[in-house]
Amino acid sequence: MKQPWIHNAKTDWWFILSPPFVILLIIFLFQKQIQGLENHYSFYTWLFLIVFVDVAHVYSTLFKTYFVKGEIQKNKLLYLGIPALSWVLGIVLFQFGNLTFWSVLALIAVFHFIRQQYGFMRIYARFEPNNLSKKIDEVAVYSATIFPMLYWFRTPRAFTWFVNNEFDWLQNLPNYIPLITVIYFVILIVWLFKTVIEVFKTKNINIPKTALITGTFLSWYFGIVYFNNDLLFTFLNVVSHGIPYIALIYIREIQQKENSMLNGMLIFKSFSGIVLFIGVILGFAFVEEFLWETLVWNEHFSLNVMISEKWFQFLVPLLVVPQLTHYLLDGFIWRKPKKVS
Repeated sequence: MKQPWIHNAKTDWWFILSPPFVILLIIFLFQKQIQGLENHYSFYTWLFLIVFVDVAHVYSTLFKTYFVKGEIQKNKLLYLGIPALSWVLGIVLFQFGNLTFWSVLALIAVFHFIRQQYGFMRIYARFEPNNLSKKIDEVAVYSATIFPMLYWFRTPRAFTWFVNNEFDWLQNLPNYIPLITVIYFVILIVWLFKTVIEVFKTKNINIPKTALITGTFLSWYFGIVYFNNDLLFTFLNVVSHGIPYIALIYIREIQQKENSMLNGMLIFKSFSGIVLFIGVILGFAFVEEFLWETLVWNEHFSLNVMISEKWFQFLVPLLVVPQLTHYLLDGFIWRKPKKVS
Protein backbone atom coordinates (compact mmCIF):
# COMPACT_ATOMS: atom_id res chain seq x y z
CA MET A 1 0.00 0.00 0.00
CA LYS A 2 1.00 3.62 -0.51
CA GLN A 3 2.16 4.93 2.84
CA PRO A 4 0.45 8.26 3.69
CA TRP A 5 3.55 10.16 4.76
CA ILE A 6 3.12 13.90 5.28
CA HIS A 7 6.56 14.62 3.76
CA ASN A 8 8.55 11.39 3.52
CA ALA A 9 9.35 8.38 5.70
CA LYS A 10 12.58 9.80 7.13
CA THR A 11 11.24 13.26 7.99
CA ASP A 12 7.95 11.99 9.36
CA TRP A 13 9.63 9.39 11.50
CA TRP A 14 12.23 11.62 13.11
CA PHE A 15 10.15 14.73 13.69
CA ILE A 16 6.54 13.54 14.02
CA LEU A 17 6.41 9.87 14.96
CA SER A 18 9.58 9.08 16.89
CA PRO A 19 9.52 11.63 19.79
CA PRO A 20 7.41 9.54 22.22
CA PHE A 21 9.40 6.37 21.48
CA VAL A 22 12.81 8.04 21.70
CA ILE A 23 11.94 9.98 24.86
CA LEU A 24 10.48 6.93 26.57
CA LEU A 25 13.63 4.95 25.74
CA ILE A 26 15.80 7.75 27.13
CA ILE A 27 13.68 7.86 30.30
CA PHE A 28 13.99 4.11 30.92
CA LEU A 29 17.75 4.14 30.27
CA PHE A 30 18.67 7.38 32.04
CA GLN A 31 15.91 8.11 34.55
CA LYS A 32 18.31 8.84 37.42
CA GLN A 33 20.47 11.09 35.27
CA ILE A 34 17.41 12.96 34.02
CA GLN A 35 16.27 13.58 37.59
CA GLY A 36 19.77 14.81 38.36
CA LEU A 37 19.43 17.36 35.57
CA GLU A 38 16.22 18.63 37.14
CA ASN A 39 17.80 18.83 40.60
CA HIS A 40 20.91 20.72 39.50
CA TYR A 41 20.00 22.37 36.20
CA SER A 42 16.27 23.12 36.49
CA PHE A 43 16.71 26.46 34.72
CA TYR A 44 18.04 24.74 31.60
CA THR A 45 15.37 22.02 31.56
CA TRP A 46 12.76 24.79 31.86
CA LEU A 47 14.46 26.82 29.12
CA PHE A 48 14.60 23.88 26.69
CA LEU A 49 11.32 22.09 27.39
CA ILE A 50 8.99 24.96 28.25
CA VAL A 51 10.42 27.95 26.36
CA PHE A 52 12.11 26.41 23.32
CA VAL A 53 9.58 23.64 22.70
CA ASP A 54 6.23 24.26 24.39
CA VAL A 55 5.96 28.03 23.98
CA ALA A 56 7.83 28.01 20.65
CA HIS A 57 5.32 25.61 19.07
CA VAL A 58 2.58 28.15 19.86
CA TYR A 59 4.33 30.74 17.69
CA SER A 60 4.90 28.34 14.81
CA THR A 61 1.18 28.84 14.11
CA LEU A 62 2.09 32.33 12.86
CA PHE A 63 3.47 30.72 9.69
CA LYS A 64 0.04 29.30 8.88
CA THR A 65 -1.94 32.38 9.85
CA TYR A 66 -0.72 35.91 10.49
CA PHE A 67 2.52 35.64 8.49
CA VAL A 68 0.72 34.43 5.35
CA LYS A 69 0.08 37.32 2.99
CA GLY A 70 -3.62 37.89 2.44
CA GLU A 71 -4.68 35.36 5.07
CA ILE A 72 -6.00 37.94 7.53
CA GLN A 73 -7.98 39.66 4.78
CA LYS A 74 -9.70 36.33 4.00
CA ASN A 75 -11.16 36.10 7.49
CA LYS A 76 -10.65 39.22 9.57
CA LEU A 77 -13.31 38.18 12.07
CA LEU A 78 -11.42 34.98 12.86
CA TYR A 79 -7.88 36.34 13.01
CA LEU A 80 -8.67 39.59 14.79
CA GLY A 81 -11.65 38.40 16.79
CA ILE A 82 -10.08 35.38 18.48
CA PRO A 83 -7.18 37.31 20.12
CA ALA A 84 -9.68 39.93 21.35
CA LEU A 85 -12.02 37.18 22.58
CA SER A 86 -9.09 35.45 24.30
CA TRP A 87 -8.23 38.58 26.27
CA VAL A 88 -11.84 39.30 27.22
CA LEU A 89 -12.43 35.67 28.19
CA GLY A 90 -9.27 35.74 30.28
CA ILE A 91 -10.32 38.91 32.09
CA VAL A 92 -13.76 37.45 32.84
CA LEU A 93 -12.30 34.18 34.13
CA PHE A 94 -9.79 36.04 36.29
CA GLN A 95 -12.67 37.71 38.13
CA PHE A 96 -13.62 34.28 39.49
CA GLY A 97 -10.16 33.86 40.96
CA ASN A 98 -6.67 32.89 39.93
CA LEU A 99 -7.32 29.15 40.36
CA THR A 100 -10.49 29.23 38.26
CA PHE A 101 -8.62 31.09 35.54
CA TRP A 102 -5.82 28.52 35.33
CA SER A 103 -8.15 25.52 35.74
CA VAL A 104 -10.28 26.54 32.76
CA LEU A 105 -7.18 27.30 30.70
CA ALA A 106 -5.74 23.89 31.61
CA LEU A 107 -8.91 22.13 30.44
CA ILE A 108 -8.79 24.05 27.14
CA ALA A 109 -5.13 23.06 26.76
CA VAL A 110 -5.93 19.40 27.46
CA PHE A 111 -8.63 19.46 24.78
CA HIS A 112 -6.14 21.01 22.34
CA PHE A 113 -3.53 18.32 23.06
CA ILE A 114 -6.09 15.55 22.61
CA ARG A 115 -7.38 16.98 19.35
CA GLN A 116 -3.85 17.26 17.95
CA GLN A 117 -3.36 13.51 18.26
CA TYR A 118 -6.73 12.92 16.63
CA GLY A 119 -5.78 15.33 13.84
CA PHE A 120 -2.51 13.55 13.10
CA MET A 121 -4.35 10.23 13.06
CA ARG A 122 -6.82 11.61 10.50
CA ILE A 123 -3.97 12.87 8.31
CA TYR A 124 -2.33 9.46 8.30
CA ALA A 125 -5.67 7.74 7.61
CA ARG A 126 -6.61 10.11 4.78
CA PHE A 127 -6.37 7.41 2.09
CA GLU A 128 -8.54 4.97 4.02
CA PRO A 129 -12.32 4.58 3.68
CA ASN A 130 -14.63 5.74 6.46
CA ASN A 131 -15.37 2.28 7.80
CA LEU A 132 -15.41 0.45 11.12
CA SER A 133 -11.61 0.16 11.13
CA LYS A 134 -11.18 3.93 11.04
CA LYS A 135 -13.81 4.35 13.78
CA ILE A 136 -11.84 1.97 15.99
CA ASP A 137 -8.70 4.03 15.34
CA GLU A 138 -10.54 7.19 16.37
CA VAL A 139 -11.86 5.61 19.56
CA ALA A 140 -8.35 4.31 20.31
CA VAL A 141 -6.80 7.78 20.03
CA TYR A 142 -9.42 9.31 22.29
CA SER A 143 -9.06 6.46 24.78
CA ALA A 144 -5.25 6.81 24.76
CA THR A 145 -5.54 10.49 25.72
CA ILE A 146 -8.75 10.82 27.74
CA PHE A 147 -8.16 7.89 30.13
CA PRO A 148 -4.86 9.28 31.50
CA MET A 149 -6.48 12.68 32.03
CA LEU A 150 -9.48 11.16 33.83
CA TYR A 151 -7.01 9.19 35.94
CA TRP A 152 -5.19 12.44 36.77
CA PHE A 153 -8.43 14.24 37.65
CA ARG A 154 -9.28 11.61 40.26
CA THR A 155 -5.76 10.67 41.45
CA PRO A 156 -3.36 13.31 42.84
CA ARG A 157 -0.24 13.65 40.71
CA ALA A 158 3.18 15.13 41.52
CA PHE A 159 2.97 17.48 38.53
CA THR A 160 0.71 20.21 37.21
CA TRP A 161 -0.44 21.47 33.85
CA PHE A 162 -0.13 25.13 34.84
CA VAL A 163 -0.50 25.68 38.60
CA ASN A 164 -0.95 23.69 41.80
CA ASN A 165 -4.43 22.39 42.68
CA GLU A 166 -5.83 23.17 39.22
CA PHE A 167 -7.74 19.86 39.06
CA ASP A 168 -8.44 19.41 42.78
CA TRP A 169 -12.10 20.34 42.37
CA LEU A 170 -12.55 17.15 40.31
CA GLN A 171 -11.22 14.82 43.00
CA ASN A 172 -14.55 14.81 44.85
CA LEU A 173 -16.18 12.87 42.03
CA PRO A 174 -17.16 9.22 42.64
CA ASN A 175 -14.30 6.77 42.13
CA TYR A 176 -14.63 5.88 38.46
CA ILE A 177 -11.02 4.64 38.07
CA PRO A 178 -11.77 0.88 38.12
CA LEU A 179 -14.48 1.25 35.47
CA ILE A 180 -12.51 3.44 33.06
CA THR A 181 -9.42 1.25 33.49
CA VAL A 182 -11.37 -1.76 32.25
CA ILE A 183 -12.80 0.26 29.35
CA TYR A 184 -9.33 1.59 28.48
CA PHE A 185 -7.71 -1.84 28.26
CA VAL A 186 -10.66 -3.33 26.39
CA ILE A 187 -10.35 -0.59 23.76
CA LEU A 188 -6.58 -1.11 23.59
CA ILE A 189 -6.99 -4.87 23.10
CA VAL A 190 -9.69 -4.37 20.45
CA TRP A 191 -7.47 -1.91 18.57
CA LEU A 192 -4.46 -4.25 18.74
CA PHE A 193 -6.57 -7.22 17.62
CA LYS A 194 -8.08 -5.19 14.76
CA THR A 195 -4.64 -4.03 13.60
CA VAL A 196 -3.16 -7.54 13.65
CA ILE A 197 -6.16 -8.99 11.76
CA GLU A 198 -5.83 -6.28 9.09
CA VAL A 199 -2.14 -7.07 8.60
CA PHE A 200 -2.84 -10.79 8.11
CA LYS A 201 -5.79 -10.17 5.79
CA THR A 202 -4.30 -7.43 3.60
CA LYS A 203 -0.57 -8.17 4.02
CA ASN A 204 -0.20 -4.40 4.49
CA ILE A 205 0.00 -1.97 7.37
CA ASN A 206 -0.40 1.79 7.57
CA ILE A 207 2.98 2.39 9.21
CA PRO A 208 2.70 6.08 10.22
CA LYS A 209 -0.88 5.77 11.51
CA THR A 210 -0.05 2.70 13.58
CA ALA A 211 3.10 4.33 14.95
CA LEU A 212 1.18 7.51 15.78
CA ILE A 213 -1.52 5.69 17.75
CA THR A 214 1.03 3.45 19.49
CA GLY A 215 3.15 6.46 20.46
CA THR A 216 0.07 8.23 21.80
CA PHE A 217 -0.82 5.28 24.03
CA LEU A 218 2.76 5.06 25.32
CA SER A 219 3.47 8.75 25.92
CA TRP A 220 0.18 9.55 27.65
CA TYR A 221 0.05 6.41 29.78
CA PHE A 222 3.66 6.49 30.95
CA GLY A 223 3.79 10.28 31.21
CA ILE A 224 0.68 10.61 33.37
CA VAL A 225 -0.33 7.24 34.85
CA TYR A 226 2.81 5.11 35.19
CA PHE A 227 5.34 7.74 36.18
CA ASN A 228 4.40 10.27 38.83
CA ASN A 229 7.20 12.72 38.18
CA ASP A 230 7.07 16.36 37.10
CA LEU A 231 10.09 16.35 34.77
CA LEU A 232 9.23 13.02 33.14
CA PHE A 233 5.66 14.19 32.51
CA THR A 234 6.93 17.44 31.00
CA PHE A 235 9.55 15.63 28.93
CA LEU A 236 7.02 13.25 27.40
CA ASN A 237 4.12 15.68 27.20
CA VAL A 238 5.88 18.73 25.79
CA VAL A 239 8.29 17.16 23.29
CA SER A 240 5.74 14.65 21.95
CA HIS A 241 3.30 17.50 21.35
CA GLY A 242 5.49 20.45 20.38
CA ILE A 243 8.08 18.97 17.99
CA PRO A 244 5.53 17.21 15.72
CA TYR A 245 3.42 20.38 15.54
CA ILE A 246 6.40 22.55 14.57
CA ALA A 247 7.43 19.97 11.97
CA LEU A 248 3.90 19.86 10.54
CA ILE A 249 3.80 23.64 10.22
CA TYR A 250 7.14 23.77 8.42
CA ILE A 251 6.36 20.84 6.09
CA ARG A 252 2.80 21.84 5.20
CA GLU A 253 3.04 25.64 5.24
CA ILE A 254 6.56 26.25 3.89
CA GLN A 255 8.23 23.19 2.39
CA GLN A 256 5.23 21.90 0.43
CA LYS A 257 3.75 25.24 -0.60
CA GLU A 258 4.20 26.48 -4.14
CA ASN A 259 6.54 29.44 -4.48
CA SER A 260 3.70 31.61 -5.78
CA MET A 261 1.81 31.08 -2.52
CA LEU A 262 4.68 31.89 -0.17
CA ASN A 263 5.43 35.48 -1.17
CA GLY A 264 7.85 36.85 1.44
CA MET A 265 8.35 33.46 3.09
CA LEU A 266 10.44 31.98 0.26
CA ILE A 267 13.54 32.65 2.33
CA PHE A 268 12.44 29.94 4.79
CA LYS A 269 12.61 27.12 2.21
CA SER A 270 16.42 26.75 2.27
CA PHE A 271 18.53 25.10 4.97
CA SER A 272 19.41 28.49 6.36
CA GLY A 273 15.69 29.22 6.18
CA ILE A 274 15.01 26.32 8.55
CA VAL A 275 17.46 27.88 10.99
CA LEU A 276 15.75 31.24 10.54
CA PHE A 277 12.31 29.64 11.02
CA ILE A 278 13.44 28.06 14.29
CA GLY A 279 15.11 31.31 15.33
CA VAL A 280 11.92 33.29 14.79
CA ILE A 281 9.71 31.03 16.90
CA LEU A 282 12.38 30.71 19.62
CA GLY A 283 12.73 34.49 19.68
CA PHE A 284 8.99 35.01 20.18
CA ALA A 285 8.93 32.29 22.83
CA PHE A 286 11.82 33.81 24.77
CA VAL A 287 10.27 37.28 24.74
CA GLU A 288 6.96 35.94 26.04
CA GLU A 289 8.57 33.92 28.83
CA PHE A 290 10.81 36.86 29.71
CA LEU A 291 7.67 38.94 30.27
CA TRP A 292 6.05 36.18 32.32
CA GLU A 293 9.13 35.77 34.50
CA THR A 294 9.79 39.47 35.10
CA LEU A 295 6.17 40.59 35.49
CA VAL A 296 4.40 37.59 37.06
CA TRP A 297 6.27 34.44 38.11
CA ASN A 298 9.75 35.57 39.22
CA GLU A 299 10.79 31.92 39.49
CA HIS A 300 13.81 31.50 37.21
CA PHE A 301 14.98 35.09 37.13
CA SER A 302 13.69 38.47 38.22
CA LEU A 303 14.30 42.14 37.45
CA ASN A 304 12.32 43.25 40.52
CA VAL A 305 9.64 44.92 38.43
CA MET A 306 6.87 45.99 40.79
CA ILE A 307 3.31 45.83 39.47
CA SER A 308 0.18 46.53 41.47
CA GLU A 309 -1.98 43.44 41.99
CA LYS A 310 -5.03 45.23 40.61
CA TRP A 311 -3.34 45.25 37.18
CA PHE A 312 -2.87 41.49 37.22
CA GLN A 313 -6.49 40.94 36.19
CA PHE A 314 -5.58 42.61 32.87
CA LEU A 315 -1.90 41.68 32.57
CA VAL A 316 -2.15 37.91 33.11
CA PRO A 317 -5.01 37.46 30.59
CA LEU A 318 -3.05 39.63 28.13
CA LEU A 319 0.05 37.45 28.45
CA VAL A 320 -2.11 34.36 27.91
CA VAL A 321 -3.53 35.74 24.63
CA PRO A 322 -0.92 34.07 22.32
CA GLN A 323 -1.43 30.68 23.96
CA LEU A 324 -5.22 30.84 24.11
CA THR A 325 -5.36 32.18 20.55
CA HIS A 326 -3.28 29.19 19.45
CA TYR A 327 -5.67 26.78 21.18
CA LEU A 328 -8.80 28.38 19.72
CA LEU A 329 -7.43 29.05 16.22
CA ASP A 330 -6.30 25.47 15.91
CA GLY A 331 -9.91 24.39 15.82
CA PHE A 332 -10.40 26.34 12.56
CA ILE A 333 -7.17 26.55 10.57
CA TRP A 334 -6.78 22.80 9.91
CA ARG A 335 -10.26 22.27 8.54
CA LYS A 336 -10.49 21.40 4.88
CA PRO A 337 -12.19 24.12 2.81
CA LYS A 338 -15.64 23.15 1.64
CA LYS A 339 -15.83 22.20 -2.04
CA VAL A 340 -17.97 24.46 -4.18
CA SER A 341 -20.33 22.43 -6.38
